[in-house]
Amino acid sequence: MNTPLLEVQDLAVTYPVKGWRRPDFRALSDISLTVERGETVGLVGESGSGKTTLGRAVLGLAPVASGRIVFEGRDISRLHARERRGLSSDIQVVFQDPYSSLNPAMTIADILAEPLSISGLSRTDALQRVRELLDQVGLPQDSSRRLPREFSGGQRQRIAIARALALRPKLIVCDEVVSALDLTTRSRVLDLLIDLQEQTGIAYLFIAHDLSVVRHISHRVVVMRRGRIVESGDAATITTDPAEPYTQRLLLAAPVPDPARQAARRAHLESLPPITDVVTLDK
Repeated sequence: MNTPLLEVQDLAVTYPVKGWRRPDFRALSDISLTVERGETVGLVGESGSGKTTLGRAVLGLAPVASGRIVFEGRDISRLHARERRGLSSDIQVVFQDPYSSLNPAMTIADILAEPLSISGLSRTDALQRVRELLDQVGLPQDSSRRLPREFSGGQRQRIAIARALALRPKLIVCDEVVSALDLTTRSRVLDLLIDLQEQTGIAYLFIAHDLSVVRHISHRVVVMRRGRIVESGDAATITTDPAEPYTQRLLLAAPVPDPARQAARRAHLESLPPITDVVTLDK
């Protein structure tokens, strides 16, 4: 098929602001991007850049003021809640915090079986699927009988990934999924996501603030600042030879373990020209 899996066209998101005669807050403006089947598109930017708002808009959790979000040729930007539920088997999400995204009172079997049961699967078939999911994310079968508090942060994030995979979606929105993890665990979770993509052909909209993380997993990168896209293109190019000063600053801001290199990066960062108007650039 030639059409993208996901296409965002001239998207704007606004939030009402309390107060007399105060204008609405424009969180996103003129956002356009595509995600192909089996592709990872990284969204990167500092806090407040609008990347999470874009992910929420794709999930139907942020108000679309104008523009369109098209999934498999269908405009999903203004669906009612009942219509949106039908998309749950195609679009899923993994949130940032593995500690708060799982119900602490439910066993892992119940957590993973819940969306399967809602979709109409029998309990027997759902539990069989749970075993498959645990195997997919590299957790032992006896994990199904345990509670979330019995797992480490990395293991909980694997469980959250397994839950997102349960209905065999075509797209997963990954919202800062490794930012709460230590470096070793972060690398393992990223490798897991890459392996799952190779096995299933799933696509990711991967949201992060760290360009080094985005570079590891993404095919293409979209850099955001103040609710707009400032630069986009091939991941290797954007993360090694960015054109925009803002992207250069993001790249240089990532710490390195070598003090001499860190000092050189800091000097380079201070020498960059000031950031002016936002410009959309596709390299």
